[in-house]
Parts: sequence; structure tokens; C-alpha cells
Amino acid sequence: MSAIAARSRAGTLRALTAVGRCQLAGLLGLLVACVGPAVVAALLLLPVGLGHRLLPPAAAALRRCADRARERAARWSGVRGAPPDPLPRTAGARAVLADAGFWRDLGWAWLEPLVGGLLVAVPPSLVVYGAFGVLVQPFVWRLLDDGNWYAFVPVHTTATMVAALLLGLGFTAAGLLLAPSVLRLHARWGRLLLAAPRTAELVRRIEQLTDTRAVALDARADELRRIERDLHDGAQARLVALGMRLDGATRLLDDPHAARAALLEARELSARALEDLRDLVRGIQPPILTDRGLGDAVRSLALDSFLDVHVEVRLAGRLPAAVESAAYFAVNELLANAAKHSGGDRVDIVLAHGDGSGEESGGGRLSVSVTDDGRGGADPARGTGLLGVRARLATFDGSLALHSPPGGPTTVTLEIPCASSLPKTSSS
Repeated sequence: MSAIAARSRAGTLRALTAVGRCQLAGLLGLLVACVGPAVVAALLLLPVGLGHRLLPPAAAALRRCADRARERAARWSGVRGAPPDPLPRTAGARAVLADAGFWRDLGWAWLEPLVGGLLVAVPPSLVVYGAFGVLVQPFVWRLLDDGNWYAFVPVHTTATMVAALLLGLGFTAAGLLLAPSVLRLHARWGRLLLAAPRTAELVRRIEQLTDTRAVALDARADELRRIERDLHDGAQARLVALGMRLDGATRLLDDPHAARAALLEARELSARALEDLRDLVRGIQPPILTDRGLGDAVRSLALDSFLDVHVEVRLAGRLPAAVESAAYFAVNELLANAAKHSGGDRVDIVLAHGDGSGEESGGGRLSVSVTDDGRGGADPARGTGLLGVRARLATFDGSLALHSPPGGPTTVTLEIPCASSLPKTSSS
């Protein structure tokens, strides 16, 4: 029974929150109603020259309103639309007029106060009018004459007062029930007007994939050069020395003691060459990652770190090998950053896979959160390795979010879209 009551309270709270957001969206529509005419005024002043100065700042203010509307739609209702290309910071009136996103913003600014504003006004109006019927009518109907009406009910007797009260309850319930749906409908309406055209989104996606492919190819070439260099300077050099030592040992067979010393040195060289090869393989794909998965591989990194590293794994199964490898080396880089730059003692790592709402699923995305208790103030531009991690994730259409205020803590969140395979046993 308590669980049902808790769900009911949670549902009521969500409905009341949606009503409040509808009211806020309506008020913000009034702000848009002021910015839109200002932009039109700047357009009308273009022939006399004054508009060339007024249009760029007015267009920038309108774009900020549109961006915030897109952000609210995504945060409140989960409705996301592709934003247009940003206006250049030094854009003149000519560049603004040539920008397709500007005209979409302007159309939205004129229609939003009328259509969107009326739409989001419905739930708050129903709730307020319903509250009037419930909280006011029972106490004022005796003080008013026969002209007192509530909706379609003439309130002048106890029976009609009860009818008005019940009708008020109905209006309130209707407003609460409609608010979440109206908020989503309003968000879709805004996306229809504000989202970049499909062709522009496809062009942007193609450009992103082209850049990502170039980064991936460069990274692959760098990796191949590193492997070649490591082989040449490490295992290959030791194997050449091993061959020379064995050749020397064959010439010392008449002297058993010298031959034995040469063979022992050859054995040591072979052991070093084997260790070099193992280190090289570990740098390409650690065996523990292949055999036991991402969770145990990250735990091994935690054991090797001199920091106090705590790992929480919420992975129901194995992920694609390429994704696990990218996440493993990204975590390795972030741990190295924390050890070098943070000045802290503790790092918390959380690995989770789900659909983005916290629910585990077979599809969705891998989320990796790395938090240290250091001094904060991390900046990718200062060469802390975050740019390399971001480039590694871009190959998989992944993202990196950094939150590092001065004084700490620093939290880096990685997300990689991927699907999970069937569960596979992993050590806890």
C-alpha cells in the first residue's frame, strides 16, 4: 500500500511540475514576443542604414532565446532537435540575412507567443479555474446574487454549489493530467519550427563523419608507427643481439665455461625480448580485457595505480571489443591525468550500460564516470590528455563531458553508443 501511495505522490509531483513548467513557458513566450518585433524593426531600418548596426545584436538575442527553448525542450520533455549552425561572432547584417537558421528563429518568434503560448496556457488555466471552483465558490455563493455562474452551472443553491465544486475538481484533475502531454506537444511544436532542416543535419553529419574518419586514420597511422618503433627498438634489437650471442656461443664450444656464460646471456636476452613483446601486445589489447571484459580490466588498472581507486561496475554483459578497448585506454589516460595533475588521493570510477535513463538494457550507451578529489580546474587546452581521449571517442560517435570547477572535484563523463551482448560471467 505504501508503494502505491509513493507512486501516487510521485505522479502528482510530476504533474504539478509540468503545470509550473507550462506556466513558465508561457511567460517566456512573452519575452520572445518582445524580441521578435525588435528584430523586425531592425529589418525595417535596413534601408536607412541603422538596421545594419541593430540587426546583428538583435539576431544574436533571438538565437539565444531559441537555443534556450531547445535546451528546455530537451531537459523537460526529452525532445531534441538539431540546432542550426551558430551565427558568426562578427557576423554583419548581410551574413545574418543569408543564414537560414535566422529566418527559422524569426518565424518561431512570431508564432510561439500565439500558438505555443496558447497551448501551454491550457493546463495552468484549468488548474487555476478548478481551484477557484473548489476553494472559492463554496464560500462566496451565498454572498452573490443569482448571476453567479461557474462555467455552465448557475451557483445559487447548495446543490449547484456542490456541482460547481465537483466540476472544479474535474477541471483541476484535467489540468494536471494534460500538463505533461501538453508540455511534450509544445516541445515538438518548437522542434518543428527551430530544428535545422534535414538536409543541413545530414550535411553536418557527413562533415562530422569525414573529420572523425580522418582522425581515426591518423590515429591508426600513429599506432602503426608506434608498434613499428617499439618492435625495432625493443624486441627486434634484442632478437638480433640474441642471434649474435648464439653465434658467438657456437664458436666457444671448445670452452664449456665460456659457452655456458654465453648461453645464459642468450637466455636472458630471449626473456627480455619476450617481455618486450608482451608489453607491446598489452599496449595494443591487454589480455585481461580480451579474456575477462571491461570491468575486470579497469579493476586491474585500479590495482596498478598508486591512487585510492574505487571501481563500480554495472555492466550486464560484454560490449563490442572495439568499444571496450576505447573505454579501457580512455580510463587509463584519465587515471594517468589524475595522478599527474589533480593533486588528489582518491578516484571513483563508475561503469554503466543502459538506455540513457538509468535502466540497463541491451541497447543504448556505455557511460563511464571518473571523479577525483583533486584541486580541479582541468582544461583540455592545457594538454592534459583530454583532447586525445575525445578524439578516441569521436571514432565511435562518443562524447566527453568535463566538470572541473576550481577547488574540485573533477568529473569526466564518457558516453559511447553501443549494444550489450548476452551476459558473461565476470569476477566481482
